[in-house]
Amino acid sequence: MPFENLNIRIVERPGGNIAVVGSDAPVIYDRQSALDFAVYIGYERECRSIVVNKAAVSEDFFQLSSGVAGEVVQRFVNFGYRLAIVGDFSVYTSKPLHDFIYESNNGKYLYFAADEDEAIEKFSG
Repeated sequence: MPFENLNIRIVERPGGNIAVVGSDAPVIYDRQSALDFAVYIGYERECRSIVVNKAAVSEDFFQLSSGVAGEVVQRFVNFGYRLAIVGDFSVYTSKPLHDFIYESNNGKYLYFAADEDEAIEKFSG
C-alpha cells in the first residue's frame, strides 16, 4: 500500500477517532484513490473521519469541471467516511468552487477548513 509512509496522527474523540494525515504529494486524485485511501484509514487506523492537508488532494479536485470532486465525495458518502481538507482556498477564483465549499461546509461528509484544529472541532461535534 502506498499509504504506509504517510504522516498519520490519530486524535481520539468520544464520537470516534479522527485521522489527521499530512502529505507532500496527492494521495487523493480520482475515485479509486479516494476509496483506497478511505478504506486504508478506516481499517488500518480505525477512523471514519479523516483530515488531510490540501497538498494531499490533486489540483484536479479543485477544478469542478474535471469531475474529480464529485467522484471523490461520492466514494466517501457511499462508504460513510467524512473528509476535511485543510488549507487556504482563497487562491481559487472560481465562483462554482466557492459555492461548492460553502455547501460542503454546511453538510456532513466534506468540510473545508483553514487549519487542523477547525477540522477536528467540526468532526468532534
